[in-house]
Amino acid sequence: MKIAVVVYDKMTALDALGPYAVMAMLPGREISFVAAKAGPVVDDCGALAVTATRTFDDYRDPEIVIVPGGFVTRRMSIVGDPCIEWLREVHPRTQWTTSVCTGALLLGAAGLLKGLRATTHWVAYDELAAFGADPDHERVIVHPERRIITAAGVSAGIDMGLRLAQELAGDRVAQRIQLGMEYDPQPPFDAGSPLKAPPDLVEEMRTTLAESKRRLLADLTPKAAEN
Repeated sequence: MKIAVVVYDKMTALDALGPYAVMAMLPGREISFVAAKAGPVVDDCGALAVTATRTFDDYRDPEIVIVPGGFVTRRMSIVGDPCIEWLREVHPRTQWTTSVCTGALLLGAAGLLKGLRATTHWVAYDELAAFGADPDHERVIVHPERRIITAAGVSAGIDMGLRLAQELAGDRVAQRIQLGMEYDPQPPFDAGSPLKAPPDLVEEMRTTLAESKRRLLADLTPKAAEN
């Protein structure tokens, strides 16, 4: 089973590595990190590098595609990125095309979410809707008829990975993976969703994330101009 995890500079690492950890425990899997060019890509914290071993040009037949998010996906989805055309090309032949967090914006830019109920990080619902999707708060949304799965923000990638494992290998295998990972969330606070967190905390986090997005995009603008 050929699994492609899309990677790019300034991605959110857990978006990719959460589902990767699940997929790595599937029998018969062949996982590749895929990018516009081979080599290391650095996450949005600037401290972790993941090495892309395949490129979009040389990998045209993945069976499973996983697209992580990050603040930079806003810019990628608007100005265009090589992964968007690659997604358009390979999706008709995949078993499943999936996203985590704002990776959904790249699926949207590729035209894969038009008319579909889909999810992403809660601060990006309006941007997702601009691509013709119907944003929803659900943590993982599965469309078997379109072979698409979208997951909410960051940590939801593990849930998505387990749901994908269920589709690929059945309940028992997915449960074994969950047990092997000891994935049994019991967070210290019930504040992991804007539907549950105190309203003032939601607004505080919205402001913080907006400022982080602004700084990141400002840092990227000069590089974009050079290219």
